[in-house]
Amino acid sequence: MREFGYQRASDVQGAVALLGADPGARALGGGTNLVDLMKTGVERPAQLVDIRELPLDRIETTDDGGLRIGATVTNSDLAAHPEVRRRYPALAQAVLAGASGQLRNMATVGGNLLQRTRCGYFTDVTQACNKRSPGSGCPAVEGEHHQHAILGASAHCVAVHPSDMGVALAAFDAVVHYETADGPGELPLAEFYLPVGTTPHLETALPPGALITGLTLPPAPVAAASRYRKVRERASYAFAIGSIAAALDVRDGVVHEVRLAFGAVASRPWRAREAERALTGGPATAEAFGAAADAELAAAAPLPHNGYKVTLMRNLVVAVLTELAEEAAR
Repeated sequence: MREFGYQRASDVQGAVALLGADPGARALGGGTNLVDLMKTGVERPAQLVDIRELPLDRIETTDDGGLRIGATVTNSDLAAHPEVRRRYPALAQAVLAGASGQLRNMATVGGNLLQRTRCGYFTDVTQACNKRSPGSGCPAVEGEHHQHAILGASAHCVAVHPSDMGVALAAFDAVVHYETADGPGELPLAEFYLPVGTTPHLETALPPGALITGLTLPPAPVAAASRYRKVRERASYAFAIGSIAAALDVRDGVVHEVRLAFGAVASRPWRAREAERALTGGPATAEAFGAAADAELAAAAPLPHNGYKVTLMRNLVVAVLTELAEEAAR
């Protein structure tokens, strides 16, 4: 690990000033991803700006019935908060499905949003990787890719975003808030992550030197009937090979509203809007759920060793939506 500077910020404006003064500076929250990547040489920041003592660790209800979540709220506190569990249960379930209890005690909401990919070629500095070294190539396309993307990828990168939390946030239209030297700004999560295209090293639309200060979840009554389901290769904590955040409002056997987002299938949490459109106003049946999944997955472009994810995601859609529909009918 190369030498780096360290400064602890005492307020948001001070943190922004430190980040803006040095293009090589990075914000340090829990460090559960950043510090690991520094140890392997993938990340080489010139300076760390410790933001853990900033007043961004609260979860509050908004006037319109949503939630405001600070950037330094730990994953453990987010999952345990009574209003998160009551209003957005899939979010609490998603957080609990990620990592171990020890990591959740350290990891922060803002840091979770900025997680880097866990592709083995990315984390091995002896290998080529367009995300780590633009223009060097993507060996995963012809190499080990059974956990990689089936949606929204390109020949330049087929890695998937690792966050469980982000999948639920995508389903519930979260908005990311940040601060820059020019003032505050916000980005809907749907615009926060950039498409892979030819520039996979550009991952988010955050302005240079910006500090994430938190996020808001707009009111969504349908979210109270929601669920997160994660499939992984071992029972102990592991990254998903496929996951889904789903919410369903059924009235008289008809889908009034539905939210769907997929995880571990794309470079960003994947909002399944084609499936949502196919279901809204139609019957809440297993056949309809399967047809909607097929409509979403029609755009899938699996590689030779990850085609199983198409079937996996279809089965997840049908299983989770069927469970939610049966619960609504009781």
